[in-house]
Amino acid sequence: MKLKEVSDFLDGHLTGSPETEIEGVSGITDAVEGYVTYLRDESFLAGARNCQASAVISALRHPDLGKPEILVPNPSVAFARLLKLFYDKPFEHLGVLEGANVSENVTLGEAIAIYPGVYIGRGARIGERVAIHPNTYVGEGAEIGDDCLIYPNVTIRNGVKIGNRVIIHSGAVIGSDGFGYVMDGGRHFKIPQVGTVIVGDDVEIGANSTVDRATTGATVIGAGTKIDNLVQVAHNVKIGKNSVIVAQTAIAGSSEIGDYVMIGGQAGISDHVKIESGTMIASQSGVMNDLQKDIYWGSPCLPHRQYKRSILLFKRLPELNNRIIELEKALKSLTENKQSENK
Repeated sequence: MKLKEVSDFLDGHLTGSPETEIEGVSGITDAVEGYVTYLRDESFLAGARNCQASAVISALRHPDLGKPEILVPNPSVAFARLLKLFYDKPFEHLGVLEGANVSENVTLGEAIAIYPGVYIGRGARIGERVAIHPNTYVGEGAEIGDDCLIYPNVTIRNGVKIGNRVIIHSGAVIGSDGFGYVMDGGRHFKIPQVGTVIVGDDVEIGANSTVDRATTGATVIGAGTKIDNLVQVAHNVKIGKNSVIVAQTAIAGSSEIGDYVMIGGQAGISDHVKIESGTMIASQSGVMNDLQKDIYWGSPCLPHRQYKRSILLFKRLPELNNRIIELEKALKSLTENKQSENK
């Protein structure tokens, strides 16, 4: 497509030849002639000057760049939109392919793609334009909304409810039993996990992540929330809207996480904790208590200003320890001298 068409699609302001032919989109280091790249911020300006791209998306004009520019308020968003435009494949209505196993009393949308090896249990409901890839299990009474993409080897257990435009990546398990036991006569008695999982619209769940069903009631993933690979969400957890949870994070049972919360990788959230909307939690942080809106680091986590001061002191501990030893020696010597003078 022509560069002007690309600019019009982005509602951008084009500087340079509108007739330049554009074949694709790429990052600065991989861009070649015929491709559009983007300038995320000014630190990438040198790379943009040296790359082979035919045009650059940027927020500010750079007359010395030597390439046509498409000026937009947010180059990162524009770049994402172009990736979708050039590379997203439209939904293909294939129906129920041979080798899929669809049980009785299943409700299927008119436009679907159910691949070989898929099992759909009795009473399940599948919406419109849903693609379920091979070797996926959908349990009895589960519900999947419209425009969902379920990748291979996903398990959606019985009674789970999935909203619209949800993406679930390979190996994810939605609705596995919560980890609940009570001690009885010296043995662990399993508490039946009879609740469900409710996944809101526009949620994405990464590969090999697990979302446990509630003991009773529902584990809830709010609309627009994005969960990375290898995340554990335990039973009865409530996650609000548009939160982001990065890989290898574990959230223990009955915790409540607000809207627009950002949790870095390998963080650990204790059970029954409440985290206020807008909170940011850094990677490898340990959350043991309720958190008000702020930025937190460390384990156990502290507000970031307090954590910065603490880590500076921590780095100086060997030096401070040596000074304490020297002061103790000096004090001991002074005390001994004083005692000698008093005799």
